[in-house]
Amino acid sequence: MGRGKVQLKRIEDKSSRQVTFSKRKGGLMKKARELAVLCDVEVALMIFSDRGRLYEFSSAESLGKILERYRTHVEEEIAVRRSSELEKTHHADCPGLQMGARPLEMIQRYLEEQNIQEKTLIELTHLEIELDVILRQTRFRKTQLMIEAIKAHYEEEKQLREEKTLMEEEMAAMMSEDHVLRLELEPNNARAPPLQETLLNLF
Repeated sequence: MGRGKVQLKRIEDKSSRQVTFSKRKGGLMKKARELAVLCDVEVALMIFSDRGRLYEFSSAESLGKILERYRTHVEEEIAVRRSSELEKTHHADCPGLQMGARPLEMIQRYLEEQNIQEKTLIELTHLEIELDVILRQTRFRKTQLMIEAIKAHYEEEKQLREEKTLMEEEMAAMMSEDHVLRLELEPNNARAPPLQETLLNLF
């Protein structure tokens, strides 16, 4: 018989609950450590007991380093979403932006709409993150276009080399055929008799 489905619920007995907490906590810490080592990832784990005691594990130098990375990641995601929404709004309100407006003019217009002089330090920090995300996206797209252009140029050059090699082979074959034809047409350049005919003439 297979094991029945265990219903998860709070353990009422305080002693049993403490034993289970200790065992499960140790197992969770072990799994977090194994995950960090086997997969070369950064793992942070925080557990507060029912008494408020903190248990933590960090695969990095400190837990704060991973938390700071998490905070930055969340802020960047928020900035990307806001930038995407602002871009859609700008395109809807200003169709000319899609027709090749200069990036500097777009940024200037964006900053004017943000009313920088009235921003707080936190709002300016978020705005700085948004602009940094936009700049990185621009650089990524620029690099992507450059790589595509280089690949296209390489493929074109490769095709030209193959066509040149094919033409050289065809020209060499044509010259060889022309040389053989000239030899066959020359009257004073008769072929030597076969070996069998030569032996018969000797007898």
